[in-house]
Amino acid sequence: MWRTPGRKQAFGNIVLLGILMVLINTNDVASRKVRVLDSFDDSAAGCSRKYSASLADFGGVGDGVTSNTKAFQAAIDNLSLYASYGGSLLFVPPGKWLTGSFNLTSHFTLYLHKDATILASQDESEWAVIDPLPSYGRGRDADGGRYISLIFGTNLTDVVITGDNGTVDGQGVTWWDKFHKGELKYTRPYLIEIMYSQGVQISNLTLMNSPSWNVHPVYSSNVVVQGITILAPVTSPNTDGINPDSCTNTRIEDCYIVSGDDCIAVKSGWDEYGIKFGMPTKQLLIRRLTCISPFSAVIALGSEMSGGIEDVRAEYITGINSESAVRIKTAMGRGNYVKDIYVRRMTMKTMKMVFWMAGNYGSHPDNDYDPNAIPVIQNINFRDVVAENVTMAARLEGIPGHPFTGICISNATIELTKKPKKIQWNCTEIAGVSSDVTPKPCNLLKDLGSQNTCNFPEDDFPIVKF
Repeated sequence: MWRTPGRKQAFGNIVLLGILMVLINTNDVASRKVRVLDSFDDSAAGCSRKYSASLADFGGVGDGVTSNTKAFQAAIDNLSLYASYGGSLLFVPPGKWLTGSFNLTSHFTLYLHKDATILASQDESEWAVIDPLPSYGRGRDADGGRYISLIFGTNLTDVVITGDNGTVDGQGVTWWDKFHKGELKYTRPYLIEIMYSQGVQISNLTLMNSPSWNVHPVYSSNVVVQGITILAPVTSPNTDGINPDSCTNTRIEDCYIVSGDDCIAVKSGWDEYGIKFGMPTKQLLIRRLTCISPFSAVIALGSEMSGGIEDVRAEYITGINSESAVRIKTAMGRGNYVKDIYVRRMTMKTMKMVFWMAGNYGSHPDNDYDPNAIPVIQNINFRDVVAENVTMAARLEGIPGHPFTGICISNATIELTKKPKKIQWNCTEIAGVSSDVTPKPCNLLKDLGSQNTCNFPEDDFPIVKF
């Protein structure tokens, strides 16, 4: 006669069922397993992934003509299944791989062979339109939305974009022409944008001809940008190099940038939208950077800084044929602050000016900004600076009634061009000190003699060990 199982037997059945389910799920994943590239050493990618596949395995054609948008997305969608099983890597082999925008996934590496080029499609139908960034409120080129970036990701963990100096070519000429002619319906796409993510590495690539900004980590943390070469015509519009935006714990190092705009622009939102969103950029380390930007800055802070910018450290910086070394850009209506900025060991060659701060820079997203939102600029430190062939040492202009304070410049030698400006230091609405600076600074930077040295913190950010 049949009897109801006892508790022990029932528990045993449940355990057995659980084991069977795990085996079924594991086999299901294994049944979808992509071909492993035995010849590819993924340790070169900076992290080891258990599963790897080639774009060619998903129908990719590297002839520079065939669209690979579907192949890229199919490959990434398939590889996303292995996020919990050691992660995955997509290998882009030699060839020219034309594509529209594609979305990345977590625990994933995109790796470009040295002879691989990702070519951005010039067909606008391959670029979805997405909402404006919430900390900006609108697009930068036009009201409303913006074209999604070529390589895009949001809400990711542990994502790597790298290679053996492979190339991403944005083919930006068409976009630049539309910008100049006022024909853009939406804001131009960026080459790489990662949003709301953590554990991001972008390294060992050449980026060129971006439609607009090149690298844009935004609302993210634990970000490393390393060993990147960025090339754009110096007259191309808004082709900023690397723009950390409302990010925490970021390291940018060993990069070479030729740009039509700022080589690095630190941002955190635009006027009332940035103030409301309230996410600063902080704990940012920039080192071993070389920049060429005849019409812009080597490093810019702002002008969209309405979420705040703090604790930025830059060292071993080389600027060649650039408009300015480090520039702070802000205006009434921006609100919030730029504070605790530390720069040392800069070498500048052929510069319009070395130090530039502007309290009246930039436009506003709309008429709803608060004209009484005052940006606070304080504790700005520069030391160990050598510059040659310079037209003007500094232009330091705070906001009337709201001076920029705590400025410190020490151990700076600036050699002038054969036809320099008559006034080398143009200073208004600022307060600070100087020490061992040539040519002699303005009176608003009180000379403390040769014994004073501006501060540079020696403790490490967490990102140094990341």
